[in-house]
Amino acid sequence: MPQTNQALLGEGEAAHRDTAGRTGDGSFVRIDRLTKRFDEVAAVDGVSIDIRKGEIFALLGSSGCGKSTLLRMLAGFETPTAGSIELEGAEISQLPPYERPINMMFQSYALFPHLTVFENVAFGLKRDKMPRDRIAETVEAMLNIVQLKPYAKRKPHQLSGGQQQRVALARCLAKRPKLLLLDEPLGALDRKLREQTQFELHNIIKKVGVTCVLVTHDQEEAITMADRIAVMSNGRFLQVGQPHEIYETPNCRFVADFIGNVNLFDGTIEAVAPDHCVVATNGGRLTVGHGITGGPGMAVSVALRPEKIELSREPPADRASNCFSGRIADSGYFGRYSVCRVTLAGGMKLQVAITHSERNGDLFVSGEEVYATCQPESLVVLSA
Repeated sequence: MPQTNQALLGEGEAAHRDTAGRTGDGSFVRIDRLTKRFDEVAAVDGVSIDIRKGEIFALLGSSGCGKSTLLRMLAGFETPTAGSIELEGAEISQLPPYERPINMMFQSYALFPHLTVFENVAFGLKRDKMPRDRIAETVEAMLNIVQLKPYAKRKPHQLSGGQQQRVALARCLAKRPKLLLLDEPLGALDRKLREQTQFELHNIIKKVGVTCVLVTHDQEEAITMADRIAVMSNGRFLQVGQPHEIYETPNCRFVADFIGNVNLFDGTIEAVAPDHCVVATNGGRLTVGHGITGGPGMAVSVALRPEKIELSREPPADRASNCFSGRIADSGYFGRYSVCRVTLAGGMKLQVAITHSERNGDLFVSGEEVYATCQPESLVVLSA
């Protein structure tokens, strides 16, 4: 973890840094100060990003944050109010969709119900007047990649949701686009199938080697599939980074709270050193394992993930810092893990995730007195 936590830039400053997301190593897609306004509302507000060739890049955010509008501008379905889009150095923001070497897969898949799997995948190639033998060769190769060759003669209604999704992907990839756009690609699948398909989709895209921009509101989907993630809110990028960076070192309260579950303590800085700081919070005094750019008296928040907390019935040997006493308010059993809520002395409820590494392991029950501890390196200071 870095000694100085850049989270203390705050949401506004972090969102307006034009250098956020710039790679400086010859970007494949370059979005520069891109803006889209609908009347007086900025759906996308001056965002800039470089996307590398072969990268799976996720736009993650809640409904209305601007991620789908940004994707539609990449596809050519929306014209930017300002800014530019470059693909391999060529400006494309004013080109119509049919002149862009880009394919987009929609959430509904948009398969033709009267055509077979083979015919669906071949549809775009026929419109491009590709020779028949090359169409057959290309479609067969795509169906092999998505493991649907035995289903070539079936109609879409004879396939499962996951199989339909792979047909739609094969149809997009058959035209060998330079850029693949995925709009909530797994949203129509049930939870178990969605989890399985995340890995399949990631592996297929990597095998083909196409650059991909993925739009999703599902944190798990973005973390599982993407090489990098941009967290969006109100038309801006709040943080851009690899999945583990976004999760482990969020740069503001919004990102910390949006990605996964988190406990947020409000407090003020008591002491600062190059490699640590001490924060007096509503849950108790916390020693944090990194320095900050602020000083004593500064109002901050401290983020702590539920899985980074240890629960015990006996007090730990060292209770000097990062140890809370409380009672189990309630708990839930989810198979491979349990979630407990601990009511601390000051009234704050602390959420704790406990992995079940042993069969028939001991479970905490409501009303038990417990001690919750965490390591300084597990804590992240954020601007209040």
